[in-house]
Amino acid sequence: MEHTYQYAWIITFLPLPVTMSIGFGLLLIPTATKNIRRIWAFPSIFFLSIAMVFSANLSIQEINGSSIYQYLWSWTINNDFSLEFGYLIDPLSSIMSILITTVGIMVLIYSDNYMSHDQGYLRFFAYMSFFNASMLGLVTSSNLIKIYVFWELVGMCSYLLIGFWFTRPTAASACQKAFVTNRVGDFGLLLGILGFYWITGSFEFRDLFEITNNLIYNNGVSSSFATLCAFLLFLGAIAKSAQFPLHVWLPDAMEGPTPISALIHAATMVAAGIFLVARLLPLFISIPYIMNIISLIGVVTVLLGATLALAQTDIKRSLAYSTMSQLGYIMLALGLGSYRAALFHLITHAYSKALLFLGSGAIIHSMEPVVGYSPEKSQNMILMGGLKRYVPITRTTFLVGTLSICGIPPLACFWSKDEILNESWLYSPIFAIIACFTAGLTAFYMFRVYLLTFDGYLRINCKNYSSTDNSSFHSISLWGKEVPKEVNRNFLLSKMENMVLLFSKDRYKISSNLKKRRPYSFEKKYTYISMYPHESDNTMLFPLFVLVLFTLFVGTIGIHFDYGIIYFDILSKWLTPSTNLLHPNVSYSVDWYEFFTNAIFSVSIAIFGLLIAYVLYGSVYSLFQNLELINSFIKRGPKRIFLDKIKNGIYNWSYNCGYIDIFYTRVFTVGIRGLTKLTQFFDRNIIDGIINGVVVTSLFIGEGVKSMGGGRISSYLFLYLFYASIFLFIFLFFLL
Repeated sequence: MEHTYQYAWIITFLPLPVTMSIGFGLLLIPTATKNIRRIWAFPSIFFLSIAMVFSANLSIQEINGSSIYQYLWSWTINNDFSLEFGYLIDPLSSIMSILITTVGIMVLIYSDNYMSHDQGYLRFFAYMSFFNASMLGLVTSSNLIKIYVFWELVGMCSYLLIGFWFTRPTAASACQKAFVTNRVGDFGLLLGILGFYWITGSFEFRDLFEITNNLIYNNGVSSSFATLCAFLLFLGAIAKSAQFPLHVWLPDAMEGPTPISALIHAATMVAAGIFLVARLLPLFISIPYIMNIISLIGVVTVLLGATLALAQTDIKRSLAYSTMSQLGYIMLALGLGSYRAALFHLITHAYSKALLFLGSGAIIHSMEPVVGYSPEKSQNMILMGGLKRYVPITRTTFLVGTLSICGIPPLACFWSKDEILNESWLYSPIFAIIACFTAGLTAFYMFRVYLLTFDGYLRINCKNYSSTDNSSFHSISLWGKEVPKEVNRNFLLSKMENMVLLFSKDRYKISSNLKKRRPYSFEKKYTYISMYPHESDNTMLFPLFVLVLFTLFVGTIGIHFDYGIIYFDILSKWLTPSTNLLHPNVSYSVDWYEFFTNAIFSVSIAIFGLLIAYVLYGSVYSLFQNLELINSFIKRGPKRIFLDKIKNGIYNWSYNCGYIDIFYTRVFTVGIRGLTKLTQFFDRNIIDGIINGVVVTSLFIGEGVKSMGGGRISSYLFLYLFYASIFLFIFLFFLL
């Protein structure tokens, strides 16, 4: 077994040959490399598959042997300073390696078809392979310095991938926003690493945990200083895992290709912050107050992400806020000290969210021929609806992922989320109430996404609201070609938005044309030929099938059975070395009566959220029928006005991203620009004014003295002695 562990370093470097080969090929033989560009997908998948096999083999050995292996070699030795590099294989690193490799392989297979027509195909696969290598290096790091090196590489890769379509102003702005926001967290991480090196004199994890624990126990270090350093370490995780208040980059990261969104939101970049907190959890447990801060940040992020997702119209943004909320659950579990529940939900959420993002990519791919190649329209759920008739396979896989995130048994996220809810009840009733309420919101907004996308009729077949022409037309005409001037595009889109949004002020009855599916329409002078949405190719559907299997069955690894001879709990055995380090001599046990009691409560909340979503969004017709029914019961008066204010307030809160971006813009962007203008004024008018004033004054004095000169040395000597006597008199006066 030790012989196998010695070659674990190869996991990190396996994806690198693809990146290097593509880079050298584009540099030396660009034409030949581009001509065979589709071939590069195979080595990318092949090398990452080898890394997956290595990771799986090491994980099986850990489950059977419950061991931790660390291999180090010296890199720098100078007097008392020694810096070692190496790799650490333990349950946490093996879990993360399996997540990265399995989800990464599915994303690469999916991307081969999704990006096949993109000019940056080769660049995409080079970035992806480097991204996977950086993340694998991060999770197998043996000390804080190596973590920081790969942490920055992951940030660089995310910058390149989010801004992959850099010709779009929105994509260029999004990657810069992600980069700058993460700089805040990364700077805090660097300060925290240096602070703990100053305290302990070591970057190694085991030394860090033991020395810090002893110093705090013996009052050998200031508690406030240790807490500050721990918070700075946690600040890096806040930015990377999109926790409040550094979450603002995550929704804008959707400007990258959908496979990138799946990889970033499932198993790589956002999971890096969770990994850091889990790795340093023995350190955080020994420091007062920091665990309370972690749990508080987690529960705030849980609620904030759910409320911001309520009225989103972009399908990828809705999933992004869902990721933010679910990561808040994981951070809450870590803050509660529930290491097992946090990693369990990390596993189940990774596969479920990868399934949802790849499913959203298939939906966008199917909508592009209908609305034209425009991300603003192909990702807009207002223009969708009724896709279950055109993409039934994608619809089924998306439904499985949706129900899993909602916490419906027996799907994966039910087992892990329910465990977090149970832990939160034991820690704080307030946190538990917020977490349970958010579980209901999660079910509501996730099922809303599903219903708006797949239920009802295809809403892009709209009625022409022109007063001169009552003929219908299809969206390919509206978005892709020139249309008659009398057609008001903005007016039409605003009508559609007001029809579908739950919290809008104005209501419009559904047009009879929405109930009819018209594949094309003809006018006297204009002919518009359209295409229906279509199912994706097999290379895009295969990863969805595999991820569905993971979503269905991966939750079984955390189910605890102990009936005499039969014992089944893979996750507990897997995490035994880590849990012994955190909580020695504490075994995991399950009270099944309590479990089912809590499960009934949590599932009831989720089903309630699903029912509300179905009542409001079950179909476009039922939506407006129910709205009219509600309006008929609520007369015009104070109650109606009050309810309208609540609805519009919730909608504005969600649509404006909680006003947090606006606050940051006004405080930081506008404030910093105002400060720069003030400093510029001070520099130009005060600093430069004093210098220029001295120069001008010296010039005038010099000119005046020059005109007073007569060329007589006796006169100069007399003036010199006169002024010297005056200064001497003043000096003696103040001295005496």
